[in-house]
Amino acid sequence: MPSEYSLSDLLERMYQNQLVLEAAMMELTLQVEKKGLAEVGDNIRGALCTTSENEGHIKQGLARLKRLEIN
Repeated sequence: MPSEYSLSDLLERMYQNQLVLEAAMMELTLQVEKKGLAEVGDNIRGALCTTSENEGHIKQGLARLKRLEIN
């Protein structure tokens, strides 16, 4: 039932998916770099850097949202 899921629960699962996808992309990046495609690896690492920079904001936002839902 959709009413059982809070917004913070939904966003937490989306965040977890982001982390899993980030890990998978890093594995692929390592394989691409082994094949000598350093430029492709650099491009992927640049994109992953952005997701890493956003992780702190996402975690803080989730914590704040959870506090608001409790009160």
